[in-house]
Amino acid sequence: MTLNHLHTPYELKSLSLRNRIVMAPMCQYAVDAKDGIPNEWHYVHYVSRAIGGTGLIIMEMTDIEPDGRITDFCLGLWSDDHIPAYRRIVSEVHKHGSKIGIQIAHAGRKAEHAAQPVGPSDIPFSDAYRKPRALSTEEVRDMVGKYKEAARRAVEAGFDTIELHGAHGYLIHQFHSPLVNNRTDEYGQDRALFGEQVIQAVRSVIPPEMPLLIRVSAIEYADGGYDLAYGVDIFRRYRDAGADMFHVSSGGEAPLGSRRPDFSPGYQVPLARELKQALGVPVIAVGMLDDPALADATVSSGDADLAAVARAMLRDPYWALHAIQSVTGSAKESEEWIPLQYQRAY
Repeated sequence: MTLNHLHTPYELKSLSLRNRIVMAPMCQYAVDAKDGIPNEWHYVHYVSRAIGGTGLIIMEMTDIEPDGRITDFCLGLWSDDHIPAYRRIVSEVHKHGSKIGIQIAHAGRKAEHAAQPVGPSDIPFSDAYRKPRALSTEEVRDMVGKYKEAARRAVEAGFDTIELHGAHGYLIHQFHSPLVNNRTDEYGQDRALFGEQVIQAVRSVIPPEMPLLIRVSAIEYADGGYDLAYGVDIFRRYRDAGADMFHVSSGGEAPLGSRRPDFSPGYQVPLARELKQALGVPVIAVGMLDDPALADATVSSGDADLAAVARAMLRDPYWALHAIQSVTGSAKESEEWIPLQYQRAY
């Protein structure tokens, strides 16, 4: 196996990346006035990672309605009034050579500050969470429309790609999880239907050449949770509905049961590899890929097409530049991405 693929470019439809490094979405809980609009913190946070050489930045979980947020301090995209602030961030990120996507979501039963959380059923996440109200069939259909409108706004703001959050126990995941969805209507009889309709609705308002990403939990860790074979069956429906790339994570549906993950570096890479092989789709691997050599090996081996880094980028906005120097042994491969103002430091 030849290493040193981390710095190589990557293309998927209209998305052309300068390297294989992704900044994974991470909530900042930093909204000022609880209005969901990104502020100066978000501007500096994301633009600095573009200056730091990241290929693709995915903005944090951004919600389709106010009560769809994890907290009142999370981002939203439920109003056209949100568009200018996102457009400003996107424009500046582009000036520094990075591409940027946004993760669109609804927290469902995991909405901590909602007066009345909602979900596919009335099953709470845990004893520490409020009991959700089960959405009516008509409300579920309306929710699909809210994802669609949020995606339209993301396109107007200039994002290069959109990621739907179908992982970690949030609303799309809740609908396809047998542990959470005990509905008797069409959305319970066919647990993939909600996610499928969301994907189709989003595809209808984004450019045909724009890739649509979806983050998924490949397996669940609660007792009785689904395994990879079940996940693949669901995700095949999502692929056929129009999802172009899968961002492969795991768990988050409920408190851990007896099947506990080994939280070691790269522990989710085998899931990414298996999903890629089963569905024949490009994938993003994520999960403790902080070591540049491991991130590079993940891409170089073909286990994943892109490597996503989360907490390491909170510690180091320039992780991408430093990682490429580490695996190539020089700054040469990344010198064109180093700002003129900083080049004498390299």
